Amino acid sequence: MAKKKKEQAQVLAQKQLAPGIYDCLLKTTLAKEAGPGQFIALYPKDKSTLLPRPISICEADAEKGTLRIVYRIAGAGTKEFSELKEGDTIDILGVLGNGFPLDKVKEDQTAFLMGGGIGVPPILELSKRLKCRKRIVVGYRDADCFLREDFEKNGEVYIATEDGSVGTKGNVMDAIRENALKADVIYACGPMPMLRAIKRYAEEAGIDAYISLEERMACGVGACLGCVCKTTKKDRHSHVNNARICTDGPVFEAKEVEI
Repeated sequence: MAKKKKEQAQVLAQKQLAPGIYDCLLKTTLAKEAGPGQFIALYPKDKSTLLPRPISICEADAEKGTLRIVYRIAGAGTKEFSELKEGDTIDILGVLGNGFPLDKVKEDQTAFLMGGGIGVPPILELSKRLKCRKRIVVGYRDADCFLREDFEKNGEVYIATEDGSVGTKGNVMDAIRENALKADVIYACGPMPMLRAIKRYAEEAGIDAYISLEERMACGVGACLGCVCKTTKKDRHSHVNNARICTDGPVFEAKEVEI
């Protein structure tokens, strides 16, 4: 893995996609190293907020040197980020975490790419890099289906909404059942209830699933042990069945983690 580094990124553009959801394009050398499922940490200028905020990478363009992040306002730090304008600068740390493995599905196979809520953005870069048939199943609260048009350029898109305003009423698993969808491998990112359902489904179907765990992180580099999950393997540092989501993950093979 490339060495993590802190640098100053320039904001090239920012816009609001939906209530509380923002789309920011950053100019940074970290774009050369970024892969789907990885994240960066952004430092608020307000020092009272102290810790950087981990935000997943939505798109990475190595040639242009840009990273796209799509995030939800969750507190003071992300509220500050939402006020950034073109030309502003921000300190970032990256590239962090282990992303989605691209070699687990063959070109003649089908993959489910599943995202829920703010777990939707990391699926976009993955949809661009996988060279197989892609069934993109994404879940939203309502009709504000951010990134929908981006996904439609990269695979078959199926939408679930909690209020039934678009696509299937319910969640991503409801969309799979309603459309009688099948796949050989699953890649997913979203809230824990969704990931638990996907893990059960993958076990019942006898297929591999790679899930990105959403978790509140403090340091983002594995030092604070604030984002630990239970695993079937022993951690080589602590020799217990734990893994640090920020460094060992955030992407894990579903059968290796207890969620």
